[in-house]
This record gives sequence, structure tokens and C-alpha cells, in this order.
Amino acid sequence: MMRLPRPRVMVLIAGLIVVVNGFVPAIWIVLTSLKTEAELLRLPITILPDKLTFQNYTRVFTDQPILTFMWNSVAVATLSTLLCVTVSALAAYALVRLRLPAPGLILSVLMAIAMFPLISLMVPLFQVMRTVGLLNTWWALVLPYAVLSMPVCTMVLISFFQDIPKDLESAAMIDGCSRLGALWHVVIPLTAPGVFTAGILAFVNAWDEFLLALTLSSRVSSRTLPVGITLYQGEFSFPWPIISAALVVAIVPISIIIALFQERVVGGLTQGGMKG
Repeated sequence: MMRLPRPRVMVLIAGLIVVVNGFVPAIWIVLTSLKTEAELLRLPITILPDKLTFQNYTRVFTDQPILTFMWNSVAVATLSTLLCVTVSALAAYALVRLRLPAPGLILSVLMAIAMFPLISLMVPLFQVMRTVGLLNTWWALVLPYAVLSMPVCTMVLISFFQDIPKDLESAAMIDGCSRLGALWHVVIPLTAPGVFTAGILAFVNAWDEFLLALTLSSRVSSRTLPVGITLYQGEFSFPWPIISAALVVAIVPISIIIALFQERVVGGLTQGGMKG
């Protein structure tokens, strides 16, 4: 009779699969960015570059206005994150503390919105943004990004707000705080890991999103980084080394942010999962 793998071995195997799936493509992109196009097309394929070249990174900044793309991404992701976390915190607090009719139905609607395929929203979003004159502006992306991330962020914050004793808010309101003041001065500080988790999730979603950015921003000056990278390809050429270098430039900022807040995000997801 065949023995089943021990749980420890299965965990190690699963972790190895995740590591390989996550790091091998990233390492391949970095190595490709350090090769010339001639070397990349040469057979047999080599993993390590024969001679390191940083010319691709120079061309990333000279061939296209990548700093403009990056600034647009930073601005859009930051604004959408602030808006998303603010509204999600208010919604989560209302669902936890206020006596709303059919809170379960509201949560079900939130989850249904989160499951909507993005492609089905493209035409109505484009028409709305064109009607209100927001096409090719930051707000054409900020508003949809915030709304699309709200269901997940609201669910994350609900799991944290439920663990805060009502007596703390009551004491704050007796001392003169309004309900919003109690939320800001008592609940938010005590649920900082959850707020950080929701913020990072919203920021990463906005930073990585491509389809909406491609549809709602047609001008070069208003394009975000994922869409701007596509401009490096020509009509009959696809310079992989330059595109790989641009991808590295795009990955570095978000990697730094995740590395800085890794403990808070992991702790927030773990605590939220345990409380939920």
C-alpha cells in the first residue's frame, strides 16, 4: 500500500512550487534585461548573459517618457487607495456597528460586485467617463479602481472592526467624540494592521491594472506604467530586452513597498483570517 506524503513534506513541496512560480519568471526578466537583442535571439538559448549590458535601461528612459508613466501610476494608485480605504472603513463600520436593514444582503451584494468580470464594465465605464469629461485624466482611473477594490477592503476591515469592544467607542463618545471621531481616534488606530492590509491590496490592484488604463487613457501623457510599457514595441519589432528592463523598473517600486510593509500585511491577513 502506497504511503501518502507527510503534511510537512506536502507543505515543503507546495512552498517550493510557489517559490519557483514566483521567482523564476522574475529572475528570467532581469537576466533578459541585461542581454542584447542579438544574444537573446541566438541559438542555443543561454540563461546567463555573455556580457552584461545596461544599455536597455538607458533606452527605457530615452525611448519613452517612463517617468511620466510612473508618476501617473503613483498618483492614480495613491489617490484610489486613499479613497477606497476611507469609504471601505466607513462602510465596514456601518455594517458592524449600525443597525442596518439586511446586513447579510449588503455583504452578498458587495461580494457579487467583486466577482463581476472587468471586461463587462468596460463599455458603460467608457461612456460614463466620456459623458462627464474625465477621459484621459487621473480620475477616470481613480474612481473605478477605488470602487473595484472596495468590496475586498470592506470585508478585510469588517473582520477587524468586529473585534473592537463597543465600550471603547462609548467611552470616547462620552468624552465628547462624535461617532466619526470615535472611528478615527479609537477604531482605526486599534485596527492599523487591517487598514494597512486593505491599503496595500488596493494600491497593488491599482498599480498592476492594465485593461481600464488602456481603455480610459489614450493620450501618452496620461498613461500609467503597465500601458506605457506596451509603447516600447514597434509595428514589426518586439524588443524583449528593452521591455524586460521596463518591467524591472515597474516592479522595483511595488516590491520595495511590499518589502517595507510585509510584516503588517501578513499579520493583517493572518489576524483577519483568524477572526473571520
